[in-house]
Amino acid sequence: MMYMQIHIHVYAPKGSEVPIAVDGAKLVTDKKVRVVSLPIWEVFDEQPAEYKEKVLPSDVTARVTVEAGSTFGWQKYAGDKGICIGVDDWGASAPAPVIYEKLGITPEGVAAAVNKVASA
Repeated sequence: MMYMQIHIHVYAPKGSEVPIAVDGAKLVTDKKVRVVSLPIWEVFDEQPAEYKEKVLPSDVTARVTVEAGSTFGWQKYAGDKGICIGVDDWGASAPAPVIYEKLGITPEGVAAAVNKVASA
């Protein structure tokens, strides 16, 4: 069984990406997927190396990030082989469920990204 992580960003107060990522992970039944909440980059980056290695193991290169905002900056955590799901353009306006569907910020979108990054 392949070991993979989905890394997600949660921003206050709702953290709407967390249940989406968890539900997406549940759709992937042939891989081990771990969902990690990484709410504040700066705080994470200041942690000891041992802690950071436990949260983002260097041997796990198949990573997906989910951000309801801009994906800018997430590549640092996704890595060269990772996929960042989120907003990469401007001008879209609609109720959240419609925008989330368009951008792939759905359990199905997360599962598809996991499977894509796993096959790379």
